Amino acid sequence: MIEVRGSIAEVIYHNKDNYYTIAVVESEEEQFTVVGYLPTANRGRAYCFRGNWRNHPTYGEQFNFTEYQEEMPSTHEGIESFLSSGVLKGIGRKTAAAIVRKFGEETFAVIENEPHRLTEVNGIGEKKAAAISEAFQTHKEFAQISLFFQQFGIAPVYAMKLYKVYGADTIQAVTENPYQLIDDVFGIGFKKADKIAERMGIDRNSDYRIRSGIKYALWIYVNEGHTYVPQKQFCENAARLMDIGSEQVYEVLIQLAFEGEIHIENLEGRPVVFAMPYFIAEQNVCKGLISLNNSQLKHIQSNVDQLINATEAETGIVLSENQKYAVKSSLQNGVSVITGGPGTGKTTIINTIIKIFENNGFTTAIAAPTGRAAKRITETTGYEATTIHRLLEYYYSEDEDTMRFGKNSEDPLQYDVVIIDEASMVDILLMNGLINAIKPGTRLIVVGDADQLPSVGAGNVLRDMIDSEMINSVKLTEIYRQAKESLIVVNAHRINKGEYPECNEKDKDFFLLRKKSEKEMLETIKTLCVKRLPNYYQGYDAIRDIQVLTPIRRGLLGSINLNKELQNVLNPPSRDREEKTFGDKIFREKDKVMQNRNNYQLEWRRLDDFSEGQGVFNGDVGYIEKIDKEFNEITIVYDENRYVTYDFSQLDELEHAYSITVHKSQGSEFPIIIMPVSWFPPILATRNLLYTAVSRGKKAVILVGSENRMHAMIDNNRITERYSGLAVRLKAFMDR
Repeated sequence: MIEVRGSIAEVIYHNKDNYYTIAVVESEEEQFTVVGYLPTANRGRAYCFRGNWRNHPTYGEQFNFTEYQEEMPSTHEGIESFLSSGVLKGIGRKTAAAIVRKFGEETFAVIENEPHRLTEVNGIGEKKAAAISEAFQTHKEFAQISLFFQQFGIAPVYAMKLYKVYGADTIQAVTENPYQLIDDVFGIGFKKADKIAERMGIDRNSDYRIRSGIKYALWIYVNEGHTYVPQKQFCENAARLMDIGSEQVYEVLIQLAFEGEIHIENLEGRPVVFAMPYFIAEQNVCKGLISLNNSQLKHIQSNVDQLINATEAETGIVLSENQKYAVKSSLQNGVSVITGGPGTGKTTIINTIIKIFENNGFTTAIAAPTGRAAKRITETTGYEATTIHRLLEYYYSEDEDTMRFGKNSEDPLQYDVVIIDEASMVDILLMNGLINAIKPGTRLIVVGDADQLPSVGAGNVLRDMIDSEMINSVKLTEIYRQAKESLIVVNAHRINKGEYPECNEKDKDFFLLRKKSEKEMLETIKTLCVKRLPNYYQGYDAIRDIQVLTPIRRGLLGSINLNKELQNVLNPPSRDREEKTFGDKIFREKDKVMQNRNNYQLEWRRLDDFSEGQGVFNGDVGYIEKIDKEFNEITIVYDENRYVTYDFSQLDELEHAYSITVHKSQGSEFPIIIMPVSWFPPILATRNLLYTAVSRGKKAVILVGSENRMHAMIDNNRITERYSGLAVRLKAFMDR
């Protein structure tokens, strides 16, 4: 490794998000270009860079550095340049010159050890002197920490994150237990922490390592949707992950169980391992459902059949016998489930139920897991729906530094009836929050399509409630007359039954455009979005009304590449639209974007009623209204009227949404759906994934690709097993 020294003469490029820097450096002998990662790049700052010379095919010889060390200047000119470089806020060129005139070569010693003396300079008071000294100390501390971590391959961007968490104690904290970084620093997972620990010489059989590896392995299962995992399988997989013996995993696993970090129990005759929050949630949901199901309900004055007849007369809607049974179940039971595919009348039943309860003086709340789903319910039923999080008044507790539901067992929801739609998306943690907030005597009505993909979060709540046979459940199967006119609805049911869809009928809404190669599919999708569909469906907006779905994230037809391609044709670079580069993404005004993880603290404001709130959730889709480079902010509009401002440092929470995965589309409906049909991994190319995708479309569904691959997806009725104990627990309570 070669060392070169010099001062930054010009900054060609500096990414404030990941610190990637290209700068011109000059020494006493020469001027050259350096490339690498540098937290702050200001003219006049002097460094020792370590790396190697490389010959770039376009830009010529460059010095690629992997390590750096700042060198504090000793000349009056150098000290003045450092002070005015921006590293110490509040010091401009004039102030820097005045400080150096006063203290000369002793300037740094005065700032660090005798900051009160800075008040001898005109314009510097006690507060400013203290602030200058504190900023200098912070800079010095971080420089030492960054230098220390370079030897372990920790990039400056992570060094900065560590310093923000641990401050002056960063080196000590990381040296003692690098695995604690997983919990404390976003972006550092077990594998990265494990590499750091290895470089620090920490024994691979360390208790710290095995404990952290067990938690990491358990969260892998949680992220795949499981609430538990069989113990034998878990020990073997965790051992492979850490390259140690499964008996070592077992020993530490037992320790963690005794300490209450995890839970182990026998379920259906075998020992299983739970992450503690999911064990507690399953227990609570099970007890809560049984309590609600067995509690005394508020009495309905009239005969149920008479109420249904009166509502039919009032609305002009005639219910089938199965629909009437679903309504009766909802009126008579503490907890009831209504499930069925598209066009089977779930919305009609919801309307009927609410109307009956309203006429009897009952208060009713209706909610869904996502904002888009809630908005759709409001549009189709005419009743105001909300997200479950908003219903439960989710908020950030500063005292506990965590998120809390404002509504809970101590302050429950004051409704006689709670209706939850799109329940297939509800995971066990959200269900736990909901159950805790519903007081005994309240009717809980759960509506959803059990044949859709299960929730992104862990658990299989809707399916478990049905499979337990303890909760009164009604399945709707009949497709009603108006829905039968839509091939989307008919084909969704055909696919769900394992039958091949009917395509390309004249004046219908379901199409298959046969293309052989993935390149052809990609070009066809782009042409459909830009020209063919907007021209055919007049009044539909190409960005807002057309949604491209795909089973995968990576590859030519994955959402990542599709988003790049579609952004280029639907929202290309323009002088009128500001843009911001973040990593390998370019965010541009008018872009369609999606929040990729729950952020319960992001504040939003509505412009119609000036109401405010917190929380933007995984899967929320919005549009970039404004990019403000002066204040380093992006404003995004969700639900047409909910304005959220992101700092540039938060842009890792966003991704483009011209194309999204089918999993991310759950709970939403879109006027026009396009989906490529090619070879996809069998675990994803399944019948229920295609069924879920098709049932998202309202006006038109266009599949682009191979008919044989479409048939293969329908034939693949593989449903990946989810380890979820709710159904088992409900059955166990019923059998007591």
